[in-house]
Amino acid sequence: MPFLQQNKEYTIDDIYALPDGQRAELIDGQIYYQDAPDSRHRQILLSLSQIIARYSDYKSDYDTCKAPFFISLNAAGIAPFAVSFGADNKTCIKPDISVISADNGLTDGICTGVPGWIIEIVSPGSRQTDYFTKLFKYHDAGVREYWIVDPEKDRVTVYDFEKEDVAEHTFYDSIESGIYKDLTIDFSLLKI
Repeated sequence: MPFLQQNKEYTIDDIYALPDGQRAELIDGQIYYQDAPDSRHRQILLSLSQIIARYSDYKSDYDTCKAPFFISLNAAGIAPFAVSFGADNKTCIKPDISVISADNGLTDGICTGVPGWIIEIVSPGSRQTDYFTKLFKYHDAGVREYWIVDPEKDRVTVYDFEKEDVAEHTFYDSIESGIYKDLTIDFSLLKI
């Protein structure tokens, strides 16, 4: 369950100093501890990342061939990949899935730029963080598209920040990516 530390401002160094296996994110100087994802969370993550990876096999860019892109995901057995938005050392978020332009501040294990597309899969303890804290952080940082996949409600909320649009979908719908007009994910076909 995310736990917000009070009365202190933390930095990325504090996140890196946490014990091995401790899951946490840093947002605007506050630490949010996380529970390990359950099996349904991991299955959704795997299914979505496979679809996006297959798509990327024949696309080498987003936004009309500007640059190759990189897909990061945070799953069991894979080193966490963080996004800091480059502003300062008070943010270190580890989205479930990030789609990042290769020329967007990629280093080993961290993106200092802004991903074009972020997908978060809601866990019981991350609900408030995913729906509110991260929503506003991603919007303000310049993320173009943010999907909140909620297994408890069988719902996907899609925020297209460029168009200032929000759409609600179910796990029975096909959802088109705003960044990749030729990428549609049919949730009814996912093994979730």
